[in-house]
Amino acid sequence: MTRRTSVQLDETAKQIIEQLQEDGRRSYAAIGKAVGLSEAAVRQRVQKLLDAGVMQIVGVSDPLMLGFDRQLMVGVKCEGDLERAADALAAVPEIDYVVITAGSFDILLEVVCESDERLLELIGRIRDVPGVVSTESFVYLKVRKQTYAWGTR
Repeated sequence: MTRRTSVQLDETAKQIIEQLQEDGRRSYAAIGKAVGLSEAAVRQRVQKLLDAGVMQIVGVSDPLMLGFDRQLMVGVKCEGDLERAADALAAVPEIDYVVITAGSFDILLEVVCESDERLLELIGRIRDVPGVVSTESFVYLKVRKQTYAWGTR
């Protein structure tokens, strides 16, 4: 995932995005009614937003409800090429989120694992990535808030 230049959105596009942030399953007809467009016009605009990479529409699940016993954030300290290390970590299927950061850690990862045994194996694989110097794990005990509705400003 690379940082892209921001896209200029008109007010209608922002309203469409906000409608989908509230409910990603909302129909094009309902969105059209809320923003003053036809169903076909909303469908076209949503497709353009998807094609431009402005947004994606996904189903967000609760890992604990799906049999994954461990969810955690892993802080990674590196030496050398951070982007190369981040790309190698992003290729690991169990790692869902990879960001290069400023601060105590060079890279933050979000991880979901089936068990402590799988987590132990995964931490070993993370530490084997060239450039990784150390890791620190923050196991989630309970998620109190997780939202993707930050609006469009």
